[in-house]
Amino acid sequence: MQNLDLEKLTQNVCELVIEVGTFIRNESLNFNQSSTEYKGLNDLVSYVDKSAEQQLVKRLKILLPESGFITEEKTETVIAEHYNWIIDPLDGTTNFIHGIPTYSISIALQRNGILVLGVVYEIVRNECFYSCEGGKAWMNKKQISVSSATGLNQSLIATGFPYYQFENMDSYLEILKVLMQKTHGLRRIGSAAVDLVYTACGRFDGYFEYNLNAWDVAGGAFILQQAGGIVTDFAGTSDFINQREIVCGNPKVYQDLMEIVKKHW
Repeated sequence: MQNLDLEKLTQNVCELVIEVGTFIRNESLNFNQSSTEYKGLNDLVSYVDKSAEQQLVKRLKILLPESGFITEEKTETVIAEHYNWIIDPLDGTTNFIHGIPTYSISIALQRNGILVLGVVYEIVRNECFYSCEGGKAWMNKKQISVSSATGLNQSLIATGFPYYQFENMDSYLEILKVLMQKTHGLRRIGSAAVDLVYTACGRFDGYFEYNLNAWDVAGGAFILQQAGGIVTDFAGTSDFINQREIVCGNPKVYQDLMEIVKKHW
């Protein structure tokens, strides 16, 4: 297993996502919904997702030849022994298809199962969030950190509405009911990666969601942790990727949010 210069690799990945993000932005100008496909109930994909993923994989193979890939569109499925990229080429596909301007590219790198690098590029706003092991969290060369809100009464909370597996809907709605009364408000942007990095830079104070995949959260969750945030599953453990659920925020808001999730979930 080679020793990596993670800072240099992170900068290379930032350059890559900006390049592929430009492709996605250009495609959005003339995108036709008739080219949309369905992977499952309310689970949309287009040629843009697939092409963007192919471009990312091709270049990441050059940057780190020994690496494997965990990708949303399954254009590459080889898992390596030590290093594996986790890629969402277009997080917020439904927004993209409907012309709503919030979607992102999310990339993370695992070394022996541990996240060591995260990059999220919010395409329309041209904001690149990134961090690597041992470093700070950044957005467009400016250091970022979680908010200083001291409780839910000072907070704006992000979430994502479930669009399949509705058996937990009642519990989820109970949590929303409480948060509507205890916070500045709730926001549903439509890209988990964006929710996470907005929490990392203090725009949101906390975020929770379930029915998530590794590629939805790996990059943003790592950046959020590097920015001083806490990220767990609904049980309070660090296994949020495998459990497919996430609760996070600045340390104080996270604690308040977790109490409500645990009570009603």
